[in-house]
Amino acid sequence: MLPEAGTVLDLGCGSGQPVARYLLDGGLGVVGVDTAPDLLALARQACPEAEWHLHDMRTLDLGRRFAGVLAWNSFFHLGYDDQRRTFPVFRAHAAPGAPLMFTSGPARGEAVGSYGGEPLYHASLDPAEYRRLLEQHGFAERAHVAQDPTCGGLTVWLAQAI
Repeated sequence: MLPEAGTVLDLGCGSGQPVARYLLDGGLGVVGVDTAPDLLALARQACPEAEWHLHDMRTLDLGRRFAGVLAWNSFFHLGYDDQRRTFPVFRAHAAPGAPLMFTSGPARGEAVGSYGGEPLYHASLDPAEYRRLLEQHGFAERAHVAQDPTCGGLTVWLAQAI
């Protein structure tokens, strides 16, 4: 769904590994956004050809649109209301026809896991609510796989700006 030379907005990009590197190696441009300065420093080292921004995805306004918008393993760290408020950000940054891909939980719920010995919050809306939010913000659902075994059990959404 991406043009050969398009640029993808990677929301919650972390260290840029492996997602940004994969996109760059495939000939795409990457603009990464994260709230963690240490992770962005790693991303700048690993992928200096990309553009990196210290910012919160919930309030992002870069004033430009992208060939694709990605929130992989990041969006589900936001609470319910923050997830709802992020859909206009997705829309504001998606060019016409741009794919939006994000991960969520398989059903409505909250959980606290751990990463590096630190607690890590996860939340998910109900799939029906994600569908309503996509439609309300000008996206058509293209695919949804709950607990996809080919993606380590992640629940994956693919939509397209209309």
